[in-house]
Order: sequence, then C-alpha cells, then structure tokens
Amino acid sequence: MKLHSPIATYLCFCRIRFVAVSILLMALAGPVKAQQIDGAEILSGTAIEGGLIVARTDPANQIMLGDAPIDLAENGVFVIGFHRESDAPLALRIIAPDGSAKTSLLSPRQRDYKIQRIDGLKSTMVTPPVTVLARIKSDGEAVRAARQLQAPLGDFWRGFDWPAMGRISGIYGSQRILNGQPRQPHYGIDIAAPTGTPVYAPASGLVTLVEDLYFSGHTVVIAHGLGVNSSFLHLDRADVKTGMMVERGALIGTIGATGRATGPHLDWRIDWQGRRIDPGLLVGAMPNPAS
Repeated sequence: MKLHSPIATYLCFCRIRFVAVSILLMALAGPVKAQQIDGAEILSGTAIEGGLIVARTDPANQIMLGDAPIDLAENGVFVIGFHRESDAPLALRIIAPDGSAKTSLLSPRQRDYKIQRIDGLKSTMVTPPVTVLARIKSDGEAVRAARQLQAPLGDFWRGFDWPAMGRISGIYGSQRILNGQPRQPHYGIDIAAPTGTPVYAPASGLVTLVEDLYFSGHTVVIAHGLGVNSSFLHLDRADVKTGMMVERGALIGTIGATGRATGPHLDWRIDWQGRRIDPGLLVGAMPNPAS
C-alpha cells in the first residue's frame, strides 16, 4: 500500500501493519495451545502478541524469564505475558531444586493491527492544557503503583468472564487517530452499552485503585495475583473501595462516559509486569443476553 499523507508516514515509521485484527480471535471458545514448555503444563494461552500463557509446574521449582525471576503460586501456577509488539523470542527456564534446568524458547506470533479514527473529542482531551499536566503525571504514577501491588492468587488462572455485556466498539492494539492526531495504540477492549450498565469482576482479586483520572475517568484496578491486573475505565460510578477483596461476578461499578470518551462504554484492560495483554484473547464469545 502506498502511503502519502504525513499521518500515514508516521504510522509506517511506527511499524503499524495495515491489516485488521481478526475479530474471530475474540470469539474463540478458549485460547489455542501452540507451544510447549519443557517442565510445565500449559493450562491456557499461547505465545502471541497480547497473549497470556497460564502454566503449572512443580511448586518446588524456580521460574526464570531471561534473567528475571517469575512468581510461582503455591499450586505451581505461573504466567507469561506478551506485549503488543513482542518481536524477540523469550527464554524460559524451569530450575529444579537440584539445580537442573529445562529451557524453552517462546517465540510470540506476530499480529496485524487496525487503525481507528476517533473524532469529536474535546480538544483538551487530545492536547491537554499545561494546567493539567501535573495531574496527568500524578494519575500515571498512581496507576503504575496500583499495578505493582501484590495480591493473593485468585481464580483468574481458570479463565476470565466478560465484565459487561454490549457492543465491541474498540479492540486491542489498534492505532488511535484522535481528532486527526496520531496517539498511542489502544491497549484494551471497548464494550459500548448504556450509562448505568453493570460492570462485574471478571475474576476474583484485590481492589488496588479507585480514582477519578483525567483521561480514563472513574477508574478501578483489580489485582488478580501473580502480577496480573484488570483495569476498568470510564465508569459512571464505582461500587468498590481500595483494599476490598472481590469475588468473580461481584458488582464493581457501572458503565459511563467519564474522562476521554465520546459515549458510554467500558474500556477493559489487562496487564502483566508492564506488558499490555489483550483481554479478547482470554475470554470466549460474549454470551447472548437473551440466552
């Protein structure tokens, strides 16, 4: 494809590939196992950009991803996540108590991403005034701190549920063009529904943040254990408080249009150790409300 406009040139420079992400990925009944880990059983997931592998090994073992140790639960469960642009293979070592090690090379499958243009946003939400820059910086620090908090292992490793029902209006990885200006890729999945639509915990966890943020509006972060977090953005209201333990299916708030939004929707995000995970790869098809 020939590119002529300045925006297109920018996107090409950023290695954006102009083929739509297949929505079918989100309609899978469950992730497909495509690789093996020597010394562990893969419970779900595969090595793909935005993917999350959930595996289990002997709890007495030690897990290393490159030079970094990986958390291992008492039941032997551990996770490995892949960012939006995970090009390099990752070396995973499982070290037994006697010092012997088994090494697996995880090569994430590459994906192609959409370009999504969103117009009609307030100009202050695309190019914030100087007066709010300190708040935006503080918001970012608060979210990063919340995502680093440790929580007991919940039940996410058995799979995630959809936190809300609605129309999928935005998908993971798409390059955002806001009011004609290129911005960061989208790292979540958007579920459009009327204001007040319930939002439920997709898995159990510890609430680590409940705050009204400049860009994401009323925001809730839940730590599920092993460094896996869910974030819920643009809520109309939050029904939980920081420090609460919530069970799968617990009401955590309602859909709204707070922060940088053109209409009511939930932006659901998942992260692991700074890597942004695609929620659409972790859930099956959205249930039919009529069923």
